[in-house]
Amino acid sequence: MLKKIFVSVFLFLAFNVFAQDKITTFILIRHAEKAMEQSTNDPDLAPAGKKRAQRLADLLNEGEVNAIYSTPFKRTRQTVEPLAVKKGLTILDYEINKEEEIDKMITTHAGGTVVVVGHSNTIPWMANTLLGVQKYHPWEDGDYDNVWVITVVEKGKSAKLVWLNY
Repeated sequence: MLKKIFVSVFLFLAFNVFAQDKITTFILIRHAEKAMEQSTNDPDLAPAGKKRAQRLADLLNEGEVNAIYSTPFKRTRQTVEPLAVKKGLTILDYEINKEEEIDKMITTHAGGTVVVVGHSNTIPWMANTLLGVQKYHPWEDGDYDNVWVITVVEKGKSAKLVWLNY
């Protein structure tokens, strides 16, 4: 009986504490495979990258997405265009490696789900900033299949990461 009362009180307190805090979910991804044969600093996606972008849109289509952010490069925008079309959302630009950009995303989309596409070095930086750790390092050049889902109540303090591949 005492155990049931303890569990009930714990659940009541936990629910009330967490109910007041808005959990914002970030889905962090690196752009899909880029066309290596293009001699430009801003290549399009390769055919394999276009297929991966469609798989990403299919993967995230059923869940809630409130905003999609991309760096201004073609390969990042093309990675999330199929998702943006499915969700009827406009792709928003952000500046990389600027903590105030993350703060703005958290404030603007508190309690929502935000998809952010970036690069092999910027997405780990963003994850570290959200989590308040210096744990994750830039990905290898051929590493395109990571999806990091980070839930944040308060940046740098109460955040958790789930690492998936697609």
